[in-house]
Amino acid sequence: MLEKYKKHQFLFEELVKRDFKKKYKRTVLGMGWSILSPLAMLLVMRLVFTHFFGRTMLHYTTYLFCGNLVFAYFNESTSQGMTSLLGNAAIFTKVNVPKYLFLLSKNCQTLINFGLTLVVFFIFCLIDHITFTWKFIFLLYPIALLMLFNIGMGLVLSALFVFFRDIQYLWSIFSQLLMYMSAIFYSIDSFSPSAQRVFLLNPVYLFIRYFRSIVIDAALPDAGFHLLMAFDVAVVVLFGCWMYRRYNTEFLYYV
Repeated sequence: MLEKYKKHQFLFEELVKRDFKKKYKRTVLGMGWSILSPLAMLLVMRLVFTHFFGRTMLHYTTYLFCGNLVFAYFNESTSQGMTSLLGNAAIFTKVNVPKYLFLLSKNCQTLINFGLTLVVFFIFCLIDHITFTWKFIFLLYPIALLMLFNIGMGLVLSALFVFFRDIQYLWSIFSQLLMYMSAIFYSIDSFSPSAQRVFLLNPVYLFIRYFRSIVIDAALPDAGFHLLMAFDVAVVVLFGCWMYRRYNTEFLYYV
């Protein structure tokens, strides 16, 4: 795979540049929207939900930001990754290139946006009097796994989108449901122990919870939590890779 990347490195870099420029084409603020968009969403959520959920919760703004930060990255990456194959059909139907390059370029662009927002998030942590500890270095773990998870989901969704165009509408509905099931603006502490365990079936919630545990509670999740996250990511990535390998030649007949 590394040899293939070196062979097509120029194409990959050009795809990333193209996707980045296309995203902000004819906008006044350009890259500024990478920061302003999640901040605007954070402001709206804070105004709406603080009265209902944040009255007694310490660092509620940071709590919200953690959830919104992680979910926004997941949602943007998977939504754009879903159309990565079909959107580049004019290229791979004429030139023999690895089809996953188009998905990786989309994920690279969304990762850059996530990095910019992450800088703003850390500034907000300072404003909210969050104590920075050595445990913050462990945020690299959920970030790396989330990146792989997004790639895996992108592999699955982009393959399905080639065969079933309806998947874009189904995914839009599902992602909305997933947002409400990820405890972004509320705490699950009031739920029964059995109900709280159900939330662990949601991989996005696991990433959000890990962020909150490190940033707000200054505590490392246990080993089982780490393994559960890694297992979810491994399943999705392996399944996505299998789909691309299984239907690689069939993509050409449906685009």
